[in-house]
Amino acid sequence: MDVILLRWIHGSPSCQEGVMEKRYRVTLTGEERQELQKLVSVGKAAARKLMRARVLLLANQAEGGPGKADPEIVEAVACGRATVERVRKQFVEEGLEAVLQPKPSTRVYERKMDGRTEAHLIALTCGAPPPGRSRWTLRLLGDRMVGLGYVEALSHETVRRTLKKTNLSLG
Repeated sequence: MDVILLRWIHGSPSCQEGVMEKRYRVTLTGEERQELQKLVSVGKAAARKLMRARVLLLANQAEGGPGKADPEIVEAVACGRATVERVRKQFVEEGLEAVLQPKPSTRVYERKMDGRTEAHLIALTCGAPPPGRSRWTLRLLGDRMVGLGYVEALSHETVRRTLKKTNLSLG
């Protein structure tokens, strides 16, 4: 840190204002660079994958690579600075495949309705609609299930998915 500060004070040409020394340096092998260039030139991949490939190609500091600074990459690829930093970091720590292939989600969603609650929803749907209504709506069904105390909260989308799964219609 002291060396950088001294360079800045004495006006060393190797130290630019606002540009810090990169912690994660991207150095692509010839094979990796060819693979990324082919991926970008064909253009038949997910937008996220293509954007990450472009970031890596521009950040490449190996011999013959452009080795651009983050602000230049941000402008060229039209993405955020944090994205460029994340791509650099992930490439250095995990490799090319980890950067290009998204990680599967490990999030586990808690079910709002079990089989018994679904049975109550189906019975409610098959019954008569509330007074003043000619038929049930998804929101009415959700509100009634909450009102009867079967669930704490229930969205109309959960009601829709449940009824679709059981091949029931409201009409």
